[in-house]
Amino acid sequence: MAERLELLIPERRIRARVAALAREIDVDYRGKKLSLLVVLKGASIFAADLMREIEIPSTIDFIGAASYGEGIRSSGQVVLRGLDTLDLAGRDILIIEDILDTGRTSTALLDRLRQHGPASLALCVLLRKPAAAALDLPIGYIGFDIPDDFVVGYGMDYAERYRNLRGVHRLIFDIGEGGAGAQKPPPERGQFG
Repeated sequence: MAERLELLIPERRIRARVAALAREIDVDYRGKKLSLLVVLKGASIFAADLMREIEIPSTIDFIGAASYGEGIRSSGQVVLRGLDTLDLAGRDILIIEDILDTGRTSTALLDRLRQHGPASLALCVLLRKPAAAALDLPIGYIGFDIPDDFVVGYGMDYAERYRNLRGVHRLIFDIGEGGAGAQKPPPERGQFG
């Protein structure tokens, strides 16, 4: 089974959108104690680019979150790493995520973060899939709404590959004779992002 990439969002559109998100964040968080909380590994590139565009003072911390493990579907249980050492009480927390799909990871993370006593909690996601649009989550900032495709690039991976791509790409698996393309859930997504 061969795989191929189809460009979904080019680098220039991502850069423009990241700059626009940063301007919104600057306005909304001026005078507040902003803490960026980056969900690894997928959001690392998005967070780095966003942080360079944000002009107001902020701190940055990283956590690991996983619900897929080695399978093709979410296990339904989210494993979070790195929260216990963070001092987030009284801070305005902006969670930086690469993609909002089912919302399980974000819901679990928000539940745990509320126990730390932050002043506020909000999500900043690069990509949002259709199912996530109906969720009741504190999504303050959305880069792009995308179809329900498996995507890679700009920090997101398939089996730890493709994170280095500058744009966001659909990952398509060519199956059968003649290479008729079909996208199906890949057998593995990198653990913790």
